[in-house]
Formats: sequence, structure tokens, C-alpha cells
Amino acid sequence: MKQWLYCFLAALVAPSLGASEMPLNMTKGVTNISGQVYDLHMIILYICCAIGVLVFGIMIYSIIYHRKSKGAVPANFHESTKVEIAWTVIPFLILIGMAIPATKTLIAMEDPTNADLTIKVTGSQWKWHYSYFNEDVEFYSILSTPRSQIDGDETKTENYLLEVDKPLVLPINRKVRFLMTSDDVIHSWWVPAFAVKKDANPGFINEAWTKIDKPGVYRGQCAELCGKDHGFMPVVVKALPEAEYDAWLQEQKQLAKNAQAAAQAALSETLSKEELMAEGEQVYLSTCAACHQPNGAGLPGVFPSLIGSPLIKGSVAGHIDIVLHGKAGTAMQSFAKQLSAKQIAAVVTYERNAWGNDTGDVVQAADVNNVATGDTADMSSPTAEQPAEVNTTPTEPVQADVGDDMTATVMPVDLTELTHDELMTEGLQVYTTSCLACHQATGAGLPGVFPSLIGSPIITGPVDAHIDIVRNGKPGTAMQAFASSLSPRQMAAVITYERNAWGNNSGDTVQATDVNSHGQ
Repeated sequence: MKQWLYCFLAALVAPSLGASEMPLNMTKGVTNISGQVYDLHMIILYICCAIGVLVFGIMIYSIIYHRKSKGAVPANFHESTKVEIAWTVIPFLILIGMAIPATKTLIAMEDPTNADLTIKVTGSQWKWHYSYFNEDVEFYSILSTPRSQIDGDETKTENYLLEVDKPLVLPINRKVRFLMTSDDVIHSWWVPAFAVKKDANPGFINEAWTKIDKPGVYRGQCAELCGKDHGFMPVVVKALPEAEYDAWLQEQKQLAKNAQAAAQAALSETLSKEELMAEGEQVYLSTCAACHQPNGAGLPGVFPSLIGSPLIKGSVAGHIDIVLHGKAGTAMQSFAKQLSAKQIAAVVTYERNAWGNDTGDVVQAADVNNVATGDTADMSSPTAEQPAEVNTTPTEPVQADVGDDMTATVMPVDLTELTHDELMTEGLQVYTTSCLACHQATGAGLPGVFPSLIGSPIITGPVDAHIDIVRNGKPGTAMQAFASSLSPRQMAAVITYERNAWGNNSGDTVQATDVNSHGQ
């Protein structure tokens, strides 16, 4: 029986002794900190194994040698001061023994001082932006796994979903400080080989650091659930010897100068529609297809379709503006720093002519530059993604006195009274383009983020309060003011729609005059 007991104890101890060779065990990494973390992990593992062997050994021994069949009689006692002291003091000493090395490691991990290099890491859906402080070098790092592999049309490679177009390049033997932040939601920059895993929070800066010992390519991922393409946000770091890194840095500075010169030259180029469509398709597939889908249909309730949408039917300047600057309160981010004027011109041309849109519009880099600088004298530029008036009644312009002998032509506000059905039809269009991204197509919102509009207090409350929140927004929330981006008629339509859609059925009909006179 003792032999079986010894064999059992050996089986308990063996895994910890060979843990360093286990493929599923934590790796030692390539930095001093990662080595400390590994050693701490192994110390805790050995302590846990020792406790397990001791506790289970006593239990098994007691079960075997103090069983009833051997005539064992259980002791009859209530308390033992010695036992009470023992099982209080011994765990306390064990915890102290674990806390000392853990505290030393944690303090070392949180000390980014005296860094040789500082890099700002910005996460966004779904890419990383790296900016080298004091070096004028910055770039985006985007997943480069072919779409055909993701869709299962081709065999997946060894680094499937762990490869990017531009890796972060770092020198070895230099302390690198990271400043982590985010443009939209919470991300987490994680490279196991460095023992670095730090959240990137919007509006905050977190710090981390590393000092790499060995050259090589090290891979990681975003470790925070950040949206539908969370799994397509890898981290790739290329560690170079110091001399090679310095040469790479000088090369990047020269490439940045060349790109700036090329961008300036592109402003005087005039490309054919076919050239723009070809380049635009490439830009769209690499930059836009993740949200709006390769066929432009988007994801209903999440990302709007680009097929015959108000954005496509609207002005070219408005389309360019939303690509350049994004749209506040939605997932549409700014691409002014990510794409050149030529690339933006190409993708706007592509979107306005692909999937049966066929607007015939051709956008050049100079047009993009004009919108970026505010010089749109020869372009109509209504607010991006603002739907055109569905049924405007022709009105005569009036003259407004603006000086001693100067007058300005002012178009009067359209206060045409519409039927309930007309308001519901137009309201659906306005809701789809301006409200759907937050409150969803069903009006159910996103619990904890954007409130539901189904039977909500704003719907069941006074109409004036509903008008006020649409016109002026709500401070401290994501609800923005629409007074400057929607006409009174559009606001009346969308309020009527919200108060009667999704089973709300309030019966309220709001006219443009109600919105226009609000607060007067």
C-alpha cells in the first residue's frame, strides 16, 4: 500500500518539475521582466504543488490507515488552540513568502522611467497607430491576412490573423516606454514575449515599458473584446539590433518626406475614372470593407449600407468630409491621417460608382484638399450623411438687410405642414441616417450605452421635451444637438417617427412649425 502512496505523490510532484518544458506553460519571453514574471509563476506553482501534495497526502494517509475496517475510532474533541494557531500562522507565512517576490516584480513592471525611446500606441477599431516621439515617424498597423484565408477559400498560413502590413519596429537593449490610449472603445495591447499587457482606454493614458534582449519577430493581439473584428487586431513587433534600428529609423524619415512630396504632387494630377476606381477598390477592401462589407451593404442596425444611401446621393463635398473627419457619435472614424488625398479621392469615387450607384462622379486629390482646407467654393457641401430634403416646396428667396447698401439672399425655412404618413416616411429616412447607429434599427438601443426608444420616458413624455433633446442634445451623454445638422422639418419627421414606431403608437404628429417655434 505504501508503494501506491509513493507513486501517487510522485505523480503529483512530476508536473511541476517538468512544467518548464510543457508547451502550454508560460514562456520565459525575451525581456528581463518576462523572465521575472516566469520565475514568479514557477515559484507560485511549486508552492501550490507542495501544498497540494501535503494536504492530499494527509487525506489519503488518513483514509487508508484510519478507516473503520481497521478499527479506527474517531477522536472526540471540540477545539485545539495549537491547531487554530497553526492553520492561521502557516498560511500567513506562505502568503508573505509569495507577496515579497510578486511585489518586487510588479514594482519593476510599473517603472517606465529613464526610457531611451517613447512610443504612443493608439488603438482604434480595428488597427493600431504607432507614433515615435521626437522622430516624426508614425504609421498605422493593419491586419494583412488575405480575405480569402479568412473566408476559408485558401489554406491558412502559420501566422494566420497574426500578421500586419507594418509591424512596430523596436531596438534591442534599449528601454522603450509605451503610452497607451484609444480613439473609440477599450483595447488592450498585449505581447506575451515582453510580459506587456496594458489597456488602451479612450481619454486616458496608460504607461508600460519593455527592454528586449533578443532580435526577432514577436506577436500578440488585442486582449480586450473591442467589437466585431476584435479577433482581427494583431500586434506584431520586429526587434532589430541597435545599428539596424537606427538605419530603419532614418529610412522611415526619408520615406515620410517622399510621401509628403508625392501627396503634394498628386494635387495637380488628374486621373481617369478607371484609374480611380481600380485604386479605390483596393483602398475600400483594406480600409472600409470590415464595417460596410465588401458588397457595400453594411450590417443593418450597426453599419449603414452605401448602396443608394443619402451619403452617396448627397454632395461630393459632404462625402469627402465624412471620410476625412468621421462622424461624431458613430463608429465612423476620421481617415485624414490614415489615407492620402489621392486615396480618399479614389475610395470616394469608387463608393459613388460601385454596386449600382453609378453617380458618374469623379473625385480628384485636389477636391479632397479643397474640402480639407475649407475651400469648397465650387462644390456644394451639406453636412455629411445628411439626407436631402424629400419633398421641399419651392419658395421664393427673401432679401435680408445686412449693411448700409448690401443685401443677402436668404432661403426661408421650409415649414410645410405634412400628413402623418408623410412625416413617418421622411422620419424613417432621417432616423436611418442620423440615429440608427446609436439607437439601432429596432429602436432598442444598446443596453448600458445608448437608451432604448421603445416606451421610454422621452417617448411617453411631453412632445416639447422630445423636441428639446433632439434640437439641443443632452450634456454628459452621447446625445448630440441636431439643430445645426437637421432642418425643423427633418426634426419634426424623425420625432413623429420615433413616437409612433416600434409599437410606441403615441398618435402624436409633430410639424416643422412646432420645432421652429420651440423655446420662443
